Amino acid sequence: MRTVRIGQLAALAFMALATGPSPAQNQPPENIEIGLSTDRVAITSDFTGADLTIFGALDNADPLLLRQGRYDVVVVLEGPARPVVVRKKTRVLGMWINTESETFVNVPVSYSVATTRQPQDITDTESYRQLSLGADYIYLQPLDRAGNPKTIAEFTEALRLTKKLTGLYAERVGGVRFLSQSLFRATVLLPPNVPVGTHRARAFLFRSGVFVKETAAPLVILKSGFEQSIYRFAHQDSMLYGIFAVILAVVTGWLGRIVFKRD
Repeated sequence: MRTVRIGQLAALAFMALATGPSPAQNQPPENIEIGLSTDRVAITSDFTGADLTIFGALDNADPLLLRQGRYDVVVVLEGPARPVVVRKKTRVLGMWINTESETFVNVPVSYSVATTRQPQDITDTESYRQLSLGADYIYLQPLDRAGNPKTIAEFTEALRLTKKLTGLYAERVGGVRFLSQSLFRATVLLPPNVPVGTHRARAFLFRSGVFVKETAAPLVILKSGFEQSIYRFAHQDSMLYGIFAVILAVVTGWLGRIVFKRD
């Protein structure tokens, strides 16, 4: 009996050595990369919006799954994070006044999304929530987490709606297109009121509905020309800027009085 067992184990070991590891074990995991033609975008005061093109590529992707179209890509251009106060107006004695408010922290000022197809065809809602991906699923953190959950949910939805109505949160289905089996191009919207600051271009790779990999690249949006000089002066020398603004207001008022003075 002992001899038979040893022989069986030896035979199995020989078969394992002969066959070797499967191709799936040898294949490295999929990866995704994106590239920007520039890391800075300058806008002027008459900026009316534009499309930003982002190119990317898949590495180590399964050729069969590529041919079957089982890979999906979601690209996001996420603006700088800032605190936001949402206020609720109520009609009191014929007047609309602020009666309630909720403060949110680290809220992206802008959020533009491009996808290969309809979001519900890429993955499920739970995955979007876990990844905080998409205008409908991005996590908006309230300052007071111990507050009334119903009130927080109401103000959260109001904030999402306001961002969408102002064009700061946008979604473009089909905005990501594959140029070849592994190369893709994404087009995301820069709204007219896009904020200046450091934005993040993020790309998410999905395989058959399962999240695989994320990558990101920074993008700085700044004002150009005279507007940029004023913006830089106001932020770098705020005290001098304030003094200059007060002097300018006083001089303007004095000149207006001289010009429109009646005899």
